Amino acid sequence: MNKWTDIREFFAAEINGWGRDCAVAGMFLTRLPFPDIKGAANKGRLGAAARAFPLIGVLVGVIGGAALLAAAELDLHPLACALIGLAATVLATGALHEDGLADVADGLGGGDTVEKKLKIMRDSRIGAFGVLAVVFSVSIRAAILGGLPGPGLAAAALVAAAALSRGLLPITMHRLEPARKSGLAVRAGDPDREGWIKAGLLGVLAGFLFLGPWGGLLAAAMAAAAAWFVAWLCQRQMGGYPGDVLGAQQQAAEAAVLMAVAAAL
Repeated sequence: MNKWTDIREFFAAEINGWGRDCAVAGMFLTRLPFPDIKGAANKGRLGAAARAFPLIGVLVGVIGGAALLAAAELDLHPLACALIGLAATVLATGALHEDGLADVADGLGGGDTVEKKLKIMRDSRIGAFGVLAVVFSVSIRAAILGGLPGPGLAAAALVAAAALSRGLLPITMHRLEPARKSGLAVRAGDPDREGWIKAGLLGVLAGFLFLGPWGGLLAAAMAAAAAWFVAWLCQRQMGGYPGDVLGAQQQAAEAAVLMAVAAAL
């Protein structure tokens, strides 16, 4: 009897823990009405909840995929459907990742020292590098989605890309040191080994489920390469990562997943 009680308590604790982490991750990664978890804003809480990032990615991808499919039902042009799907993901996230990409592009493109790069990235204004980075990011993803054979595959690719790209972020949070002594990278905290491994595995699993074995494998490899390149560049240029780098990584990895889907056809 005690054995079964222990098992029930274990699963209840796991379900509660995952639910809490999904709420914390969702509050940060989206603008969706997740329940307000007490202590969610505490230092390190986001890092502890990072294992749930790919699950939030699935939710964001489903929202975007549903919008894409709805547009396809209206017999709109595939490119218009793709843009509507991406617009839905932007609305769901509050353009969090696009903002990070723009800040990183402005910082790396406009600063010649670490201090200047970080100062530019703190500025709420967007410069030419940031505008172009977002334009290219949206254009590339929309063009790939619009060129896939059928809205069903495009929607599945969008879900896989959203999950895989977010599943890689905890690895950067764990492996790199914050570039500043304050800011998001410091407040978020460092995911433990179990957390970032679970996040990565869940992201890869989503890729396999929505893209199949070959598509999922290629997508995981290309997404990891894109995320690694962004992390390497920021480590080289700034000696660590400010929080905006996570947004730039997500955008790069998402585009890489969609490229993998197109290449696997």
